Amino acid sequence: MKKLQLTAKKSRREGVPLSDAAKHSKALARRPFAPGVHGPDSRVRLTDYAKQLRQKQVAKRVYGLNERQFSNVFAEVSSKRGNTAEMLVQTLESRLDNVVYRAGFTKTRSAARQAVSHAHIEVNGKKVNIPSYRVRSGDIVSVRESKKSKGNWSQASDAAAPKKELPSWLAADTSGKALSVKVTGVPQGTELQQVFDTKLIVEFYSR
Repeated sequence: MKKLQLTAKKSRREGVPLSDAAKHSKALARRPFAPGVHGPDSRVRLTDYAKQLRQKQVAKRVYGLNERQFSNVFAEVSSKRGNTAEMLVQTLESRLDNVVYRAGFTKTRSAARQAVSHAHIEVNGKKVNIPSYRVRSGDIVSVRESKKSKGNWSQASDAAAPKKELPSWLAADTSGKALSVKVTGVPQGTELQQVFDTKLIVEFYSR
């Protein structure tokens, strides 16, 4: 599968930071316009369809999904009863690579995806190497014990982890394990707000 590289240039293209990596916000601050020969005048008035398409592209890039993967997620949530826009975010957030990122084990989703793919992560004590694996309430997500002494994990596990503030649907593992969190639910309220407009994405697929 082709690797989806999230560059600062893509953040400039979308007009929002697609990653927490400092280079993305710096690139936008330095050049707050789309890349191209036209410079600051390159942004044009978009049609409703183009606005919807761009929001879908932003969401795909934020979570590192290709077109087929994203379409499959949307098809899944749209077949259920409830608020499709909210369920879309909740489903994307429940991906294992995203949970590893939200827990603060890695600085970016890209790094979290790599950690999962390289079998550094376990769920409920069992190795899982599928980034799209869907976690559920009650699951314990941890860095595998055999990997904690290797690479960046060796430094991270020396201190209390995770370091960054956890979202309401994740909790520090009460067993006292470093680099381990418990899933307690799904995003709600303001945690559903993203850098993309989910309503426009729903409109895109409802055409």
